[in-house]
Amino acid sequence: MISFYESPAAQTHTYTHTQTERQIKGSFLTIRSSVACIIRSLFSSSFQKQQSMAMANLARRKVTSLFNCSSDALRYSFSLSSTLSRGFASGSDENDVVVIGGGPGGYVAAIKAAQLGLKTTCIEKRGALGGTCLNVGCIPSKALLHSSHMYHEAKTSFAKHGVTFDNVNIDVAAMLGQKDKAVSTLTKGIEGLFKKNKVTYVKGHGKFISPSEVSVDTIDGDTTVVKGKNIIIATGSDVKGLPGITIDEKRIVSSTGALALTEVPKKLVVIGAGYIGLEMGSVWGRLGSEVTVVEFAPDIVPSMDGEIRKQFQRSLEKQKMKFMLKTKVVAVDTSSDIVKLTVEPSAGGDQSVLEADVVLVSAGRSPFTSGLGLETIGVETDKIGRIPVDSKFSTNVKGVFAIGDVIPGPMLAHKAEEDGIACVEFIAGKEGHVDYDKVPGVCYTHPEVASVGKTEEQVKQLGIPYVVGKFPMLGNSRAKSIDDAEGLVKIIAEKETDKVVGVHIMCSNAGELIHEAAIALTYGASSEDIARTCHAHPTLSEAVKEAAMATYDKAIHI
Repeated sequence: MISFYESPAAQTHTYTHTQTERQIKGSFLTIRSSVACIIRSLFSSSFQKQQSMAMANLARRKVTSLFNCSSDALRYSFSLSSTLSRGFASGSDENDVVVIGGGPGGYVAAIKAAQLGLKTTCIEKRGALGGTCLNVGCIPSKALLHSSHMYHEAKTSFAKHGVTFDNVNIDVAAMLGQKDKAVSTLTKGIEGLFKKNKVTYVKGHGKFISPSEVSVDTIDGDTTVVKGKNIIIATGSDVKGLPGITIDEKRIVSSTGALALTEVPKKLVVIGAGYIGLEMGSVWGRLGSEVTVVEFAPDIVPSMDGEIRKQFQRSLEKQKMKFMLKTKVVAVDTSSDIVKLTVEPSAGGDQSVLEADVVLVSAGRSPFTSGLGLETIGVETDKIGRIPVDSKFSTNVKGVFAIGDVIPGPMLAHKAEEDGIACVEFIAGKEGHVDYDKVPGVCYTHPEVASVGKTEEQVKQLGIPYVVGKFPMLGNSRAKSIDDAEGLVKIIAEKETDKVVGVHIMCSNAGELIHEAAIALTYGASSEDIARTCHAHPTLSEAVKEAAMATYDKAIHI
């Protein structure tokens, strides 16, 4: 029983502990039922071999779940005792948690900390919450990707569906206005969440003056000091520049400037064939730009599964996007109205000149850790500015933590959010968890490309015997019915156990389909588990089921 006088954090622990006990009891019941079914199947001719295997797989996973739950229960018991003994501050000037940075990692960490009953303050210099992602990254880019896709569909596809018109034009100002409205609505929404969860919001640039104090130069021109027992660095990342190229956000732009161009450039050169470069190239290419992508590496999106990457590049080339791979930019001339780029092979060789109205520098991002006073308190960083942390996100300085883009790992908003939640759970005496091997990645072009787990190249390198199942979207009835059947689903599973280790999807709405695969990997599912799960018809998701069937047996519709 819990006392009415216990803290909200303590109540949360007790609830979770009770919930875990229910999970253990449920696991016992499920195991008993599964084993009974398996025994019956051994003596009953009405059971097929596949059903026996499926139930055996279920029993195996439930046993694993049982031991995990039992272990969690013990950890929660110790966590509860720890929480009750900490005596978090309340009603004083000192916070339990101070978060520097209000991006996806920072604002989520602040809200979660407050939900756990910790007195929390979030410091954000931009004056608008959401960080790069919401203000000049993920959200505005998706708004423009959608708007430009609608225009492209109107020009190229509507007539086939019986929708005709005399002419269609674009209004760039209106597109930007729609994008800005979406951003404003969402940033204000986060402020509302802060108020709802009683998170103190300080607008200004924060800098450490001690491991428990942050000096803030507010946007109003004042200076204040915010104190905290635990301080989380969540300052995100910034655009990575290139030597000899000065970004002016007019003709030489970063992704920020590419989101604010007031007219469609006739020629756009994109330096860097990563997710951001290809997405922004797609936006302006659909609106009429002649897009050329210059990439130092031999492939676009090097982290992508090789087979999927090749099909993806062919798809983009069909959309008139040009690629210059194994090529580097050695000089940029902005002295005339046209920007001239001197390029040469990455390994050296004959030079050539590209002309562009706008050049997008999309060579990646760097952790934003300068100007935070890290050297004042002795927080260590590596040679590229990242902050090393332990398994609980602690830096080398006690009471100082780091999450998101400032630490090693994928620079993704959803990864930063998971970091933030896990970090404050550790601070609150609970157990946090992030599995970086199961973080989905999505390129929001059309078709989209989404993946989770290992690529085929990675599995080969690890020496794991494996099988691959594939299903083309051409065999999917929903994709065919809407005349959008480009792409495929690819599943990689261990040969001996059938455990799924990687899923890669290229198709319309791949970013939505990938989460079934993420759950499957998280729970150690086999391809047969996915294949034997009923999928609604007609849906794009059926392609995932068919690919799973092709992995352990044979697909039906191809």
